[in-house]
Formats: sequence, structure tokens, C-alpha cells
Amino acid sequence: MSKETCRVSVWTASHVKSTLPSRAEDAHKGTYGTALLVAGSAAMPGAALLAGRGAMRSGLARDAPLPREGGVGGETGPTEDVRSAGCTGKGVGSCRGGERAPAHGACLFKKAESLSSEKGVITNQERAQAVFELRHEFPVNQLIKVAGMARSTYYACVARMNRPDPDAALKEQIQAIYDEHDGNYGYRRICDQLVNQGIRVNHKKVQRLMGELGLKSTFRPVRTRKYNSYPGKGSHVAPNLLDRQFTADQPNKKWATDITEFKVCSQKLYLSPVLDLFNGEIITYTLGARPTYKLVSTMLDQALERLTPGDDLLLHSDQGWHYRIEPYRETLVANHITQSMSRKGTCLDNSVMENFFGIMKSEFLYKRTFATVEQFERELADYMEYYNCKRIKSKLNGRSPVHYRLQLQAAA
Repeated sequence: MSKETCRVSVWTASHVKSTLPSRAEDAHKGTYGTALLVAGSAAMPGAALLAGRGAMRSGLARDAPLPREGGVGGETGPTEDVRSAGCTGKGVGSCRGGERAPAHGACLFKKAESLSSEKGVITNQERAQAVFELRHEFPVNQLIKVAGMARSTYYACVARMNRPDPDAALKEQIQAIYDEHDGNYGYRRICDQLVNQGIRVNHKKVQRLMGELGLKSTFRPVRTRKYNSYPGKGSHVAPNLLDRQFTADQPNKKWATDITEFKVCSQKLYLSPVLDLFNGEIITYTLGARPTYKLVSTMLDQALERLTPGDDLLLHSDQGWHYRIEPYRETLVANHITQSMSRKGTCLDNSVMENFFGIMKSEFLYKRTFATVEQFERELADYMEYYNCKRIKSKLNGRSPVHYRLQLQAAA
């Protein structure tokens, strides 16, 4: 056989291993499962290989040892078929004198290489896909034999290729939920949302389908500098009555508040919300360009409108100066509200507010661009409504804060 044709006969799995490049794994940075398909002879010209370490481990050469330097079984060079063809065996498609195999051999190499699996296993479906795409160039029976598949397995896999996707409708609903919530939902909350829509599905299936769709939660916590309003010693400090008990069995029993700072359009803004620990609902909030007491007093006046006669409320905050001055304390006393404060330098005592600020900034502030402060104010109002009325929480049994509260009141 001439050097120009460089035809290679179909080898057994043990012979295939001897022609593996020593850097086959390096091509994919050590990833197992690099797929090569050796298919050649007078009827099947070309050189392509379906073997890599992952393929051998998964069944192409189960009984043979992994390839080593020097070939198989102590061989120190190419097999006799390769020598007669004039090939060096140093790599797929290599020939003496630096000549390369025909172009169709390279095509086969690329075709099979695309089957590389991150899990180190080439599935029957992937092998069948490679055989199916090469069926017009080579006999199917020989391709199946080289791939190490049973004939029935191949045709069963081909039949599955032509079937409509049974999860097409579910994938559309998953995509719709993902888009509606701006990519903030992972598979757990998407699964909860599907249950709310009357679709009961296992969370692992949702995770798998999201992987097929290439969907992944874009929520990532962002560490930012915390606004510090501590005035120093000398003024009133209330005891830490909340003591990190961030749960309540009814609305308007425990509230928490704090102030955060951020920049929008090169301007500093300060946000002062108050949160109900019963369901995580934002009762109200105020936004200002300066951290004055009016920012807190206005927020407090608006929040007091939510209270009903007989409510025994505990309001927790840090030791910021806004919460230690006389007007604030007098307002609490006048409305029969018990004051609680975090210990000095212990932000975990008010971690429920820090958690809300982190969620708000990650889901809203850092994912959007605002042309003006007025636009930011409008979109912040929309986000607060979304947070209270649409954004579900696992600890609320897959319901939004407002839905959870209304459900409890309806059952009472």
C-alpha cells in the first residue's frame, strides 16, 4: 500500500490503543473521554479513532490495560498494518516524511472528538450520534463494530433521536419562570414556583432540564462597605432583646430596621426599610440623599400605620445614632413599642437586614443600569413590590411574603 494513500485497516481495541497519541488527554486538559473513531481499510479509508482513556474505561477496551509509552504488550512502535501503510504511528493522520492523512480522516477525527464528556464516560447515545452522522460515508455495520455497540442498541438510540422531546412543555415553563425573575431563581425556587402553578415535579429533574437549557442562577452575593452611623459612647443603648431570634409566629410582633448606602449616577443614596420577621415582608421604606433623622422618622411614621390595637411589637436596630436620640425613643414609647439594639460591632445581631440588603443589591442594584436617580426610584418601587408579592421563599413553603401573610389571615 502506497505512502500517498495512507489507508489504515480496522483494528481491534487493543491495536487502537497502540496508535493513541501520548498527548491525547492533554488535548482536553486532562479531561477523560476524548473520543476518537478509528475507521479505515480499503472499504473505509481515513484514520479516526474512537478510544481515549474515557472511552476505554467505558467499554471500548474494558479488558485491555490503559495505553502506555511503547505501545501494547511491549510493542515499541506502530503495528505492522501501520508500517506497511507508511505511517509512523506518532499521531492520528501522521505519515512518514511529514505527510498527513487525507482530509476526510481529519474530519472523522474532529467529528468523534466532539463527543468528549466532562464526566469521563461516552454514552451510547453519543456513540450512536457519531455513527449516525458518519453513516453516509462508511458502512453502518463496521461503524457499530468499531464503536463497540450492539446493533439493537444503536437503532434504539436512533429511534430516540427522532422522538419529540417529552419535556418540551416543561422546559418552556422553566424558561418562562427564569426570564420572569431575571435569572435570580435557581432550580429549587423554580421547582417551588412550578408547584405553585399546579405542576408537581422533582427538583432533580428541574435541575437536569435547566442544565440542558443552559440556565443557571445569576444571583451572587456581593460584599460592599457597610454604612456606619455609630455615634460613639455617651447616648442611650437599648438591650439586645431580640437575641438573634429572627422568627415570629404572627405579623407585627417583631420588626427589624437598618440603613444602607450606595451610589447611583455618582450620587450617594441612603435606604431605610423596616422588615417584618414573621414573613420577611418590607413594611415600608424611605430613600434620601442624606442620612438625616427625617429619613428614619418618616419611615417609622409610615410603618406605624400598619399596627392594629393589641399588637405587642419589638423593634430591633443597630446602635446607629438615629435610633438612640430622644425623638425616636419617645415615638416608640408613645406607641407601646419595645426597643431592641444589636451589641456594639456585632452585625450578626441584625443579620436579617444585612441579608435583605445583600439580596436587593445583587438582584436589583448591580444588575441594572440607571440613567437618572428618578429612574432608580421608580424601579426600586417596582422591585419592592416584586420582593413582597412575587418573589417566593423556600422557608415560606414556596410562597411570597404577602401571599403567606394573607393565607394565614384567611385561615385564622
